[in-house]
Amino acid sequence: MEKLKTGILLVNLGTPDSPSTGDVRKYLREFLSDPRVIDINPIGRFLLVNLIIAPFRSPKSAKLYKCIWTEKGSPIMEYTKQQKAGVAQLLGPDYHVEYAMRYQSPSLEKVLERFEQPVYKKIKVIPLFPQYASATTGSVHEKIMAIVSKWQVVPEIEFINSFCNDAGMINCFAENGKALNPDNYDHIVFSFHGLPQRQIRKSDCFNHCLKPNCCDMLTEKNAFCYSAQCFETARKIAAVLQLPKERYTVSFQSRLGRDPWVMPYSDQIIKDRAKRGDKRLLFFAPAFVSDCLETIHEIGVEYEELFKEHGGEHLHLVPSLNDSPDWIKVLADMAR
Repeated sequence: MEKLKTGILLVNLGTPDSPSTGDVRKYLREFLSDPRVIDINPIGRFLLVNLIIAPFRSPKSAKLYKCIWTEKGSPIMEYTKQQKAGVAQLLGPDYHVEYAMRYQSPSLEKVLERFEQPVYKKIKVIPLFPQYASATTGSVHEKIMAIVSKWQVVPEIEFINSFCNDAGMINCFAENGKALNPDNYDHIVFSFHGLPQRQIRKSDCFNHCLKPNCCDMLTEKNAFCYSAQCFETARKIAAVLQLPKERYTVSFQSRLGRDPWVMPYSDQIIKDRAKRGDKRLLFFAPAFVSDCLETIHEIGVEYEELFKEHGGEHLHLVPSLNDSPDWIKVLADMAR
């Protein structure tokens, strides 16, 4: 009898198929139409996405994607491919490793077809988001369960919920930071992708979140709070780097719309640090295991320009984990 394999599915957020306005519009429509991403009433979401955001934001976003596009295509796509190949090599023939994107290509529907045959004893899903959020990891879980629910044979399925304090991941980010000598910078910023405050409240079963010092520790009361997990990641990296608390700040970027998002905002922190006289800032982006538009352009270009506009001299982005052999080993260990 042929031995059953274990399936491993790495899932990242997604990317347009090209930096053309049409492909960017298609990507934004799928992404922002997810009710876990824009969690308002369906009619309002449809009108907002299709009549306002997609038509007006797509041309601007397309120009930004063109700035980061390489000969191989989208950076997040290329790094995810390399992560998949590296993990497959380390795990060997008893595992079948695939990658998919939550939005656009390769789609979860298409990739999961490769796992539908009853030759897998288990499928392990690893959403490539260190901190849990309903709009990212939760959306991946929901989509996969909807697809798999239609299979005749449903194998054991394990979902990685978060790995915000995984020692291997923490060390990989810390090593990337050490290579840039943090002592040469006036201040360190850990910038995470933002999230509307209403989504934080939805996961708050204990009325604990969005209060002073609520993220000082990761406990059972805030275990599923995105903000608390972000602060946990920053604390762990800072501890490896031996950074005292006054040497770093945790902040949140990429907010959209007028509703309040989790604070403090990264762009405001940049202005505040410049006012204090800081000339050199070092930015980590530990919500992203692969460099993408939000790291390469938003931090590496837009935030550096903002810092200089307010009197700063240099803002340096710590590279993400990308195709680092150490990171791929961490992923393989996570997959076992």
